[in-house]
Amino acid sequence: MIALDGLAPVDALALAAILAKAAGYGAALLAMGGPLFLVAFPEAEESVRRLARRVAVAAALVLVAVLALRFGIRAMRISGMGLAGATDPMMLGLIRDSPLGTAAIWRGAGAVLVLGLMLSGRAGLLAGLAGAGAIAVSFSLVGHSLGEPRLVLGVLVASHVLAVAFWVGALLPLRRAATTPDGARLLHRFGVLASVAVAVLAVAGVAFAWHVSGSLAAFLGAAWSWILIAKLAGVGGLLALAALNRWRLVPALAAGKPGTAATLRRSISIEIALVALVLLATATLTTVTTPPDRMLP
Repeated sequence: MIALDGLAPVDALALAAILAKAAGYGAALLAMGGPLFLVAFPEAEESVRRLARRVAVAAALVLVAVLALRFGIRAMRISGMGLAGATDPMMLGLIRDSPLGTAAIWRGAGAVLVLGLMLSGRAGLLAGLAGAGAIAVSFSLVGHSLGEPRLVLGVLVASHVLAVAFWVGALLPLRRAATTPDGARLLHRFGVLASVAVAVLAVAGVAFAWHVSGSLAAFLGAAWSWILIAKLAGVGGLLALAALNRWRLVPALAAGKPGTAATLRRSISIEIALVALVLLATATLTTVTTPPDRMLP
């Protein structure tokens, strides 16, 4: 049996923290992805753009609620006081003054700005984009970005998050677009833009892995690394589905092949399920494991 370093016990509070964090990640990505989709695809049918807007606004509201929930769970975990810790002013103050509190302020402000998408016209879209930027910045204020070089890691994390948000935020609108007359063209264009997003993900991921790996033995001996590998396996499945969609299903949709729209919608639904699993792995990664020594701030 391999002994893995950096694995904390998983109790009920840790499990609650993982689920809340995964929900928060999903809400943040959808809130960011909506404005990015609207900017990238101004030609999309109005029903598709309306769905992107509604999903982003709903996700922003969920994000605010999850931020409050995570504050309470964090206070309970570090105080050991149970439910009383969730409302203890001193514990909540400590969290507010920590990097988690700073990140929560940025993320909450970003979510409020994303609600601006409820406004019509350029003003609402600009507010949504500003909100997406603020949420992306919030991810660079905690976790992996606290190491050195701080600025480089922060840029890598923010770029990574924005690239993922573009992809994740597009899934539900694209699922709707598969049944519209102009859906094939929109899906083809998404495939082209997604190639750029994948390139950003690859560069950020490789650069980050290069930075954190002190040695292969240390990497493989850490629980953090194995959960990361599981997360990357899920990402690999997403890439495989994306390739199937781009090179087989989208051309078939453009050619008017019967049944393709339903098949494409099922494929996108599977992508959404895989995204949920990847988010759970990511939440586990950052809740009950610590990275190799070289990564610790």
